[in-house]
Amino acid sequence: MSEAMIPYGKQEITQQDIDAVVNVLQSDFLTQGPQVPAFEQALTSFTGAKHAVAVNSATSALHIACMALGLGEGDILWTSPVTFVASANCGLYCGAKVDFVDIDPDTYNLCPVKLEQKLIQAKKDDILPKVVVPVHLCGQPCDMKAIHALSLEYGFKIIEDASHAIGGRYHEAPIGNSQYSDITVFSFHPVKIVTTAEGGAALTNNDGLAQKMNLLRSHGVTRDQSLMKGESHGGWYYQQVELGYNYRMTELQAALGVTQMTRLEEFVSARHRRANRYDELLEGLPIVLPYQLENTYSGLHLYVVRLKLDEIDSTHKEVFDALRENGVGVNLHYIPVHTQPYYQQLGFKQGDFPESESYYSEAISLPMFHLMTDEQQDTVVSVLTRILEGV
Repeated sequence: MSEAMIPYGKQEITQQDIDAVVNVLQSDFLTQGPQVPAFEQALTSFTGAKHAVAVNSATSALHIACMALGLGEGDILWTSPVTFVASANCGLYCGAKVDFVDIDPDTYNLCPVKLEQKLIQAKKDDILPKVVVPVHLCGQPCDMKAIHALSLEYGFKIIEDASHAIGGRYHEAPIGNSQYSDITVFSFHPVKIVTTAEGGAALTNNDGLAQKMNLLRSHGVTRDQSLMKGESHGGWYYQQVELGYNYRMTELQAALGVTQMTRLEEFVSARHRRANRYDELLEGLPIVLPYQLENTYSGLHLYVVRLKLDEIDSTHKEVFDALRENGVGVNLHYIPVHTQPYYQQLGFKQGDFPESESYYSEAISLPMFHLMTDEQQDTVVSVLTRILEGV
């Protein structure tokens, strides 16, 4: 990728962010100090969730969320095929089986209608899922009321994969408040809306789930007497009461997260300005523009268009390659998980989830980041227009 390439996503690191990280480097704690709780407090304050458990990645957050909900061998997890592989892999980490629910052709999120159809059949076959992971693709919330209603009827737990969606809202409430789920997961990877370099968090309103995830992120070890068996041996004493992992977030990452969170609403509103401008500039081209579900406000991590391939003379790959060759750093989110070789070995095959495969054959993620300039956006639109018109 050349220096002139307009990236599809980019973080903003300010002097305030740098100063916060330097302060940690000069402090007594590089890990397990005050910054991680401060970051967790920033997350709960913004979202309204009762608890936040910060970890070293959203993948780790998904894993401990599944473990806290008791997912294990003999259980089943369902998610969307159009997501990063971690949304499905977390089930496999727990020894569970994984299956998928096809997407809604408008929102590209897990389709509640298809979910209900699959649940009706799964109940007849006695293979109902224990956990369903709806993914808020591009930052747009899934239809969580509908999915939650189905969870009450069919008895599954819900983990919202909101890796793309911090700063968004569903029915006027912040995504992450977990009103319609057991646990919500955020990602803070560099191209996400808020970054901690690498990092993630699991949010919940359930005290027991929060306590369990706190244990699981740090080896299952505790110094809390109420969680121990027998009496403490002294001030040095701890016990391992669960089989956990080292999924802790560092103080450096958390300090960066604290300062980034102060600008979250600025980040998201800037993305909306960019999206609105794209909507105006791209109107009339042979592409499908992003659809917004009613009563939602997207975090707008991504701006995805779909090519109307029957109206242009180029293939999907030719358009993608031409954009990159002309300095526009497009990407594609995502290759349907069930088409990956590892999942094909598990028995999935091409044709299993046709809406997801159709989306993949047409989708392109255009550059979207809050510091993007009008000039950069005009370049993206101009290059795309030339390519689609065959100029």
